[in-house]
Amino acid sequence: MPAAPRDRLITSTIELIRRRGVAGTGVADLVEHSGAARRSLYQCFPGGKAELMAVAVGRAADRIGGLIRQVSAQTTPEEAVRAYIAYWTQLITEGGFQAGCPIAAAAYGGHDAPAARATAGRAFTAWSDLLVTQLTARGLATAAARALATTIIAAVEGAILVAVATESTEPLTQVGDQLVTLIRSQLPDTGK
Repeated sequence: MPAAPRDRLITSTIELIRRRGVAGTGVADLVEHSGAARRSLYQCFPGGKAELMAVAVGRAADRIGGLIRQVSAQTTPEEAVRAYIAYWTQLITEGGFQAGCPIAAAAYGGHDAPAARATAGRAFTAWSDLLVTQLTARGLATAAARALATTIIAAVEGAILVAVATESTEPLTQVGDQLVTLIRSQLPDTGK
């Protein structure tokens, strides 16, 4: 059964934000890529493109947050970073180095879609909170865990950007290796 117009619009918006950013994604692009009728966009999202962008960024953030939550619950912080790096490596290479993180793209394009930027900010905070929980459970003080979690999120997001720009997964690999070293140096119970 084909997806409903609302779901097609959201899925298409996520993909187009990843490839073109918020400013580079117009209503005509969204309608064409999704195969939905133009009126469907406004029926499903009365606030138009801005509302659709915010909803799509929220859905993408939830999906990525779910991955972080799942991996963090089942592994060590080091393994969680490796899994997150592997996820982005696969996603970027499968897309031919043409698309990055939709959350970062929404943050960059905030002047065109302030609600999407706010959603991106909440996503980064939520992801960081998940890591803080995992790191404090391993014995790291809360302030140090928050700083390390912010470093992890910022480093991975930067590596995604550099990987796309250079059409190489090496930045992701290098950042992953450095983050694992950093985590091991920070955690009191890693057997150092």
